[in-house]
Amino acid sequence: MKILIVEDNKELADWLGKALRQAQYAVDIAFDGEDAELMLRVASYSAVILDLSLPKIDGMTLLKRIRQNGEKVPVIILTANASLDGRVAGLDSGADDYLAKPFEIAELEARIRAVVRRGQDRAAPEIIVGDLRFAGATRQFFVGDELLVLTPREHAVLEYLIMKAGTTVSKARLSESVFGFDDEADPTAIEIYVHRLRKKLDRSSAQIATLRGLGYLLRNAQ
Repeated sequence: MKILIVEDNKELADWLGKALRQAQYAVDIAFDGEDAELMLRVASYSAVILDLSLPKIDGMTLLKRIRQNGEKVPVIILTANASLDGRVAGLDSGADDYLAKPFEIAELEARIRAVVRRGQDRAAPEIIVGDLRFAGATRQFFVGDELLVLTPREHAVLEYLIMKAGTTVSKARLSESVFGFDDEADPTAIEIYVHRLRKKLDRSSAQIATLRGLGYLLRNAQ
């Protein structure tokens, strides 16, 4: 999953970015509302972590613009102001969740998983394709009862595919979901990760099919 962090405190933003990357998310960071608005126009995100006190365009204004543009991306507000009026205003403006500073990274990750499941219309904590199982609560993959060991990039590719299970995903969209703006991605990188995943899923009934000219499809081969 790809996350956009919008936070003008560079130290906090960098800490959040590092923590979420270690948790196998792809991460982009914007330090002001104007840059965030531009990023949201050109990239797709699974969730936005939004501070309200931002330069150029404040967080509440940015949130309202996101919703006015018809964007349904889940938004979690981060703020030092945890007053009831502030929470109500944020939720009424289109936020999906609210987290007061300071907070534990584990709680933020749990809230991200929850809003993404709702945004993907995946209420169930598990997604199953053949004998491949994705445990939403822990973001772990299993083939049968055996844990599937993946590198962070392999995990990101397979997670996006299973979130879109049964639909075709273009190589460009898959690449966009895995790499951030600051990543230097080789054009053939997605092909390499798909090839590695196919080898790891060799004994599984779940299959990554290539639809020539269209993209990739995760499906039950049996």
